[in-house]
Amino acid sequence: MNFRQKGLSTQDRSLLRTIYLLAWPAILEQLLQTIVQYTDTAMVGRISPQASAAIGLTTTMTWLVGSPMGALGIGVLACIAESIGAHREELAGSIAVQALYFVLGIGLLLGVLTLSISPLLSSWLGADPEIRHDASLYFSIICTPMIFRASTIILGAALRGSGDTRHPMYANVMMNITNVVLNFFLIYDPRVVTVGSRSLFIPGAGLKVTGAALATAASYCVGGLFMFLMYYRNPQLSPKGRCLKYDASLAGRCLRIAFPVALERVSACLGQVVFTSLVTRLGTLSLATHSIAITAEQAFYIPGYGMQAAASTLAGNSLGEGDPRKFRKVTGIIAFFAILMMTASGALLFLFPGPLMSIFTMDVDVIARGISVLRIVAISEPMFAALIILEGVFNGIGDTKVPFFFSIVSMWGVRILGTCFCLFVLHGGLESVWICMICDNITRCLLLSLRFFSGSWKKKFQIKDAGTP
Repeated sequence: MNFRQKGLSTQDRSLLRTIYLLAWPAILEQLLQTIVQYTDTAMVGRISPQASAAIGLTTTMTWLVGSPMGALGIGVLACIAESIGAHREELAGSIAVQALYFVLGIGLLLGVLTLSISPLLSSWLGADPEIRHDASLYFSIICTPMIFRASTIILGAALRGSGDTRHPMYANVMMNITNVVLNFFLIYDPRVVTVGSRSLFIPGAGLKVTGAALATAASYCVGGLFMFLMYYRNPQLSPKGRCLKYDASLAGRCLRIAFPVALERVSACLGQVVFTSLVTRLGTLSLATHSIAITAEQAFYIPGYGMQAAASTLAGNSLGEGDPRKFRKVTGIIAFFAILMMTASGALLFLFPGPLMSIFTMDVDVIARGISVLRIVAISEPMFAALIILEGVFNGIGDTKVPFFFSIVSMWGVRILGTCFCLFVLHGGLESVWICMICDNITRCLLLSLRFFSGSWKKKFQIKDAGTP
């Protein structure tokens, strides 16, 4: 990418090039993940709306399970990025060793916990009896390889903190290929496909929802192993030749950043679980529409979440360098590009929701309901872009406590209470539920923007002036 013709200083060109090099692998990774989620949802959607609802029912619980691992990843990323920004590579390597302990500890703990609750999960969420068995079985299978999933998330964050966004992308490519190929053979019955004048026999296990679960579990194993290999080969982070002793002070440093993030994400995901249980009250058809539409809209978040990885890494580097001007500049540039790209993607979502829903299901009622809710959410894309980048920036510098309170207030005070009011008082439908979801995102965006422009982040840089950024 050539920035020479833009009339920029050498420093600005270098910063733009760094953002580009960090962002494009993360954007591509998000794109690949979304393609596989689209393929996965489309394959299951061809079985029945009940199959889509069974998997969709467990989605929020899967997010909840991933919350502690994601929070630990943010703690590791922030500490490594700050250490590398301060040119303390040996410290970064020692922090990376603690990441291994996090992988083993949280992987074992969550694996045992999720397998224990899986038989009861669908009943707790109030699902219709016709989908309870499939939902519980799906959840138990995908949670079995939890250590591998922890490796993918936590070690991937460590690599991103060191500025390596390419190898996490490669790991996700391998996961995605594994998932799609195994879906193809495990979900459907044996069949004959005619191509021109030739017939081709395709073997299949006919396992339906169980087949989709086995494919997902296998992809976690592949991703976790590959991510560990890339971590082991990374010259800045590799445990090879280092003391592998658990260091309570370094682990505590990561945990102090991770703990508020974990509370925020657990609170948000518990809210998502309650939110999904409220949607189930609208019936299996509405739950299937909700689940498919959630998957469909994810493609339009790709630019934001891809740029978020660059925002977190460069914000952490700025903190390590003690350079608040770079921090402000990085935040402004990345937010601008993310908002620009997600405004364009939101326009596409608004214009073409019907063809998008048709990728995942042939049910006419599900498609019609999906068109309505996708057009509602498309309008909020620019503000959601700003929210995504601000979350990444504050996570990158370890400023996680106040955003935790913002999340609780927004999720429970806006989304959950608003949804209860719409369903039980106004007797609204799925559209009103999605309006409450959008109001939650807008509220968090406004609160984080207020915090950024107030300059309260300057305490991290030990700056005394009270000026706004």
